[in-house]
Amino acid sequence: MDLFFWEIARASGLAAYAALCISVLSGIAPRTQALSFLASNRAVRALHDWSPWIVIPAALVHIVALLLDATARIGVLDVFVPFLTSYGQLAIGLGTISLDLLVVVLVTTWLRRRFSNNAWQWWHRVSYLGFGTMFLHSMLSGTDLTSPVIAALSWAAGIGIAYYALERLGKALNPARIRA
Repeated sequence: MDLFFWEIARASGLAAYAALCISVLSGIAPRTQALSFLASNRAVRALHDWSPWIVIPAALVHIVALLLDATARIGVLDVFVPFLTSYGQLAIGLGTISLDLLVVVLVTTWLRRRFSNNAWQWWHRVSYLGFGTMFLHSMLSGTDLTSPVIAALSWAAGIGIAYYALERLGKALNPARIRA
């Protein structure tokens, strides 16, 4: 039975990772110099708005499957508090942090009307950290990265998001923009 839960955990983990990649890329790409033409594209906006509705159930299935898998030895506390597991502390702890950050981003998005736009944007940018920790979690604990296709897609998404995030950071830190 543990093999069944392990396969479910793998599939749902990949689905959550793919959906988060889509969400982050469709959110960040239209705000970059190279892809700014996508900013007015309603399909890209809808993709960004609706892909979290895939991340949430996929992440929940991933967590439940790991909780039910006796071989994984993941406890309920491990789901919320990082670095408590007796093995794979770094990899599993990063997964816990990514879940915690995802929850922060989603809750602040649902409560967006209660924040100023500037405050909400800062909270929403936590998704970059959430993606980074999920990327590292998948690289350190994901057994599917032995597949060249999955590895290539994972690295391509990670590199693309890192590039566009750094481009946005560079624009935000541009001294000419700050003085203006």
